[in-house]
Amino acid sequence: MTSPKVRNAYIASALTTLLAVGLDQLTKYLVVLKIPFHGEIPVIPHFFNLVFIRNKGAAFGFLSGSQHGFAPTLFLVLTILATSFVVYLLYRNIRESWSITLSISLILGGAVGNLIDRVRSGSVVDFLDLYVKTTHWPSFNLADSFITVGGILLLAKLLFTPRIFLGSSAPK
Repeated sequence: MTSPKVRNAYIASALTTLLAVGLDQLTKYLVVLKIPFHGEIPVIPHFFNLVFIRNKGAAFGFLSGSQHGFAPTLFLVLTILATSFVVYLLYRNIRESWSITLSISLILGGAVGNLIDRVRSGSVVDFLDLYVKTTHWPSFNLADSFITVGGILLLAKLLFTPRIFLGSSAPK
């Protein structure tokens, strides 16, 4: 039997993950609905646009221009493996602290959001375009942001409490 604390951690994790997936998918839906493919809406001149691109590569467009036919399948398989590993990390560490639960749930929500896109269309909708004058950061989406923020939180926790990560306790 699980304790109320562990049960609440699972509920918080599920809600955080579902919220991240929902926000990611909603924003992508709105982008596809409102912005023409390769279109651009300036938000903050010389700094931030909303755009609509499809990324067949990995995070931040890595290998998106690959001419190899295996790339979409490779990224799909890697996304499934990474998502499975994140679920394992969550399972192993959910008792440890709310910050680990939050960080891993954000990573999981982002991974699932991008996985939905890859399964549905073989590519990921990216729409956030940060730049300074003509120097652009590769376009990204909320899922990428959730993964990045979750990763930074998890790294900070690991750096300040290394014994906690992949601890010996697992929920029963």
